[in-house]
Amino acid sequence: MVKQKHSHLDWAGTFKLGLLSGIIALYLCLVGLVETFGERDIIGGVIAFGHTLLIITILGVSYVAVQRFTPDTDERTKALQALASSAIIGLLTGGMLALLVFIAQHVNLRSVLINASPDLMALLRFERPLGEGIVLLLVSGTVVGLVGGLIYLLPDWARRALIIGLATVIFVGLLRDILRPILANQKLLAPLAKFLLASEGMTKVGAVVLFVITSGLSAFWAFQGQNVQTGFQRLPAQQQTALRWTGLAVALLLLIILPAVLRSFLTNVIDKVGLYVLMGLGLNIVVGFAGLLDLGYVAFFAIGAYVMGVLTTTGDLGGAQWSFWAALPVAIGVTVFAGLILGVPVLNMRGDYLAIVTLGFGEIIRVLAISNWLRPFIGGAQGIIPIPRPHIGLNLGPLSIDYTFGTFQSLYYLILIGCAIAFFISWRLRDSRLGRAWMAMREDEDVAEAMGINLVSTKLMAFATGAAFAGASGAIFASQVQSIYPHSFNLIVSINVLSLIIVGGMGSLPGVIVGSLFLVGLPEVLSELEEYKFLFYGLSLIVMMLARPEGLWPEATRRRELHASENAEAAPQSAQAD
Repeated sequence: MVKQKHSHLDWAGTFKLGLLSGIIALYLCLVGLVETFGERDIIGGVIAFGHTLLIITILGVSYVAVQRFTPDTDERTKALQALASSAIIGLLTGGMLALLVFIAQHVNLRSVLINASPDLMALLRFERPLGEGIVLLLVSGTVVGLVGGLIYLLPDWARRALIIGLATVIFVGLLRDILRPILANQKLLAPLAKFLLASEGMTKVGAVVLFVITSGLSAFWAFQGQNVQTGFQRLPAQQQTALRWTGLAVALLLLIILPAVLRSFLTNVIDKVGLYVLMGLGLNIVVGFAGLLDLGYVAFFAIGAYVMGVLTTTGDLGGAQWSFWAALPVAIGVTVFAGLILGVPVLNMRGDYLAIVTLGFGEIIRVLAISNWLRPFIGGAQGIIPIPRPHIGLNLGPLSIDYTFGTFQSLYYLILIGCAIAFFISWRLRDSRLGRAWMAMREDEDVAEAMGINLVSTKLMAFATGAAFAGASGAIFASQVQSIYPHSFNLIVSINVLSLIIVGGMGSLPGVIVGSLFLVGLPEVLSELEEYKFLFYGLSLIVMMLARPEGLWPEATRRRELHASENAEAAPQSAQAD
């Protein structure tokens, strides 16, 4: 007779997570988030962003609790224990919020906690009397917690579709003030703006339709995505090539018309993202391809900007007053030379030692930029002003061109061309002999050297190529802002470029673009969240790294490496199932 195993819910762990959920909810209330966004509707007249934050907190912690503490038993027991665990999380969270409302009714908390205002307490108790409001808090907290447990019990495809649909509705409702002017100014898109967006947040019907479409597409891809990919691979080679070129042409067309659709603010955001894409593609060669950890990458960005500024400025430092196009190759050439200078002394360094030396190199360039020693040449702390915008002037008889890249929209095309060239070069280098040498060196330098790879030339080529992209980005940046100052080239720039590579996926070329959009574009878009934007930015980073440790668009090799243990565990289970 086989003994049946009895597994019990971890009540202590569930209780601790319930307290944690309550503490997070109290924090959101007492720092002013819930009250500040209590009037910003996600769906007009239905739910505000303040309440949405509390709901997301309970759902997230409930899901984690069920995932961690629900024993692996039969399905019925597992479901009951999951619902019990999630209900406890919701009840404890609602109870702690109810306790806050009760204490605030009898004690003046504002003398200590300035955000514990009567408006916040009224918002928490749903504008009801104290007793009724507390009951509603307890009931609603428990119900939301149960929903979190139900989400865990859903199949993977349904859970993913639900989360994607809800996240899309929240994101669109939150960015209503940015999206509405963009859509309303386009004749073809104006009806869509009226259908989707209300005076506050989204319309009820628009929110439902958007949720159904996005979640439906996610579910469709979960069931048919593999078949679509297989069907594409079964097509003749000529048809596959034709479809790829068609997709590329459509994407290019969308990129060309993008500034006409976006307003100046979002075009400026895209320009900033493009400059970081250009830098990211360069650092991706150094770190992602060659495995050389460079924390002083901002130095090359600064060198490119300063060379462009010195050669083109018409101010006190102006002497040459070159055009942008004449100064650009010089700026790139100087940064390549600087990359070689950095590469020579660090040829025998690896890992942390290499990171420290490159960090020091970046600080040396920053200190030199603000020093009085170089002030007569590069302006010192006063920087370089003014720097002219790129200009095209041609007079070929009947054909005459006189154009200045003086707006965000026109600079967008210059940055787009730079990113396209850098992407093409990176793509060609990745599969070349040099690219394979970089990747072999990244995996193991000793083995790579034993296989005949010249580490000296390979490392120097990585530093030089990465520096060239950063120099081009710095040169365009100097012409874009028309002035450069030393404080624009702090360590945080290197950290941001390295972070976007990690977020997008180390060694992945599309990952650089996705990481730049997430890491550089998202904080700019979240300016709608006022002083709390970096709080949401940090939370989104944490969630992303927990959910996608390999990056948003990882390289195939790294994806296999990170999921090797999961695949190894899944193989015996599939064999047993067969």
